[in-house]
Amino acid sequence: MNDLNYYTVPDLVELLGIGPSKIHRLLEDQHLAAVKIDGVLQIPEAFIVDGSPLSSLRGTLVALSDAGLSVEESVEWLFTENEQLSGREPIAVLRSGQKSAVRRAVQVLG
Repeated sequence: MNDLNYYTVPDLVELLGIGPSKIHRLLEDQHLAAVKIDGVLQIPEAFIVDGSPLSSLRGTLVALSDAGLSVEESVEWLFTENEQLSGREPIAVLRSGQKSAVRRAVQVLG
């Protein structure tokens, strides 16, 4: 998972044109998720589409949390090939607009 590309909070402030407190609110409200790498919050680049958080990400993050996964585990799950999704990574399936398939894969966890 560490071979992914990430944004830091300052990167997103610049990219999205919003303040750091708004970025932290997006994280708290599960519109985005971040992992700490070397003590720095890192948000996977794949979570941002056309200058905004991926719209289907929040519901998926909530479902993963409801299934008992931590934020770190949820991020890892999103970037791990999944048999329920024909071996594709859930994040790729979400980005292709197939959130229902991803949510069904989450239900298998619960």
